[in-house]
Amino acid sequence: MSDRATPFYCPYCGDEDLRPQEEPSYSWLCTGCRRVFKVSFVGLNLPQGVKK
Repeated sequence: MSDRATPFYCPYCGDEDLRPQEEPSYSWLCTGCRRVFKVSFVGLNLPQGVKK
């Protein structure tokens, strides 16, 4: 399993041509708008009363 979350589109321009970047670690380059961004998992927001 990879530590890198895989986005399907750029969160800024919506382009789907994304390339992994080495620096900063686990980041992505959008070839459409040339932005470099990271995707991270923060956690789950479970409704009250639901047990883990």
